[in-house]
Amino acid sequence: MPPPRTIDLRSDTVTRPTPGMRAAMASAVVGDDVFGEDPTVADLERRVAALMGREYGLFVPSGTMGNQIALQLHARHGDEVLVADGAHCLWYESGAAAAIAGVQLVAVGTGGLVTPDELRAALRPRVDWCPKTSALVLENTHNRAGGKIIDLAVSRAVITTAHAAGLAVHLDGARLLNASVALGLTPAEVAGEADTVSVCLSKGLGAPAGSVLVGSREQMYEARRLRKRMGGGMRQVGVLAAAGIFALDHHLERLADDHHAARALAAGLDGCPGITAVAPDTNIVMIDVAPGAGVDAHGFADHARVHGVLLSVFGEFRLRAVTHLEVSLDDALTAAEVIRKVSRAVAA
Repeated sequence: MPPPRTIDLRSDTVTRPTPGMRAAMASAVVGDDVFGEDPTVADLERRVAALMGREYGLFVPSGTMGNQIALQLHARHGDEVLVADGAHCLWYESGAAAAIAGVQLVAVGTGGLVTPDELRAALRPRVDWCPKTSALVLENTHNRAGGKIIDLAVSRAVITTAHAAGLAVHLDGARLLNASVALGLTPAEVAGEADTVSVCLSKGLGAPAGSVLVGSREQMYEARRLRKRMGGGMRQVGVLAAAGIFALDHHLERLADDHHAARALAAGLDGCPGITAVAPDTNIVMIDVAPGAGVDAHGFADHARVHGVLLSVFGEFRLRAVTHLEVSLDDALTAAEVIRKVSRAVAA
């Protein structure tokens, strides 16, 4: 009997292009995008900018590059940038904010949420012996908070407060489309009045690579120069842009299926001794292993792997499970059974 199929819940980035996406990539009309001559890239940039209610878009290889370009647009070397607690650009971009953008990041708020009062309290005095606070970075949905949808009323209020204080605002919207689908709002409504927004194509949408940074025409003109400086100017890259267009056409509304599968996974773990699953807003389930369960998160993940379920370690006793287009509802329910079995085994 063949071994059971591995259920990979480590991230929504592990997906592979579908046959339809591969066909779209193979037939893409391409040109040299450094010369601005790739029509498929231009189409993708226009479409994402329109979705987000912005003037222009710029296709970049990764969400990290999109965030780093935004930091350079909004702050100078030596400036301070406030970021929501647990921000991707603070945790998962290899110190690029300091090494590339030359800014220092300061975390504010809790659980990915920043209130106007917390923002005002974090502002430095405008004196020459303090760093200049130039920008605020928000993230929605928020990865480390478990795919949490950040309250839009609070986000709008803090963006207004930031602008009043002279700060630019960048929204890391790697999974913004998950929030849009879950809330039943347009992506532009979720983005609000942020000055720049980045949207990832290689997470829930299932494209093999790429993000789009959107903003004003002037911002994207400068962003294009910064992309080139960072080595992100690509040539016949329409083959990747075509995957993003296919994903927007075919994989956007189905993000609701991922959310449903994540809720089923969390519900399947309800009441399981030794672990606690946080009910998800979108497609990320955080699983906490009780310190007395006899194993830490690394050990638990190792046991789950043996039984065909892959999880990410997010702390000493915290695991992350992410649903995506290669995880069906039945897969989520099977994964829940495996995790329950592992929990019983390690506690025995």
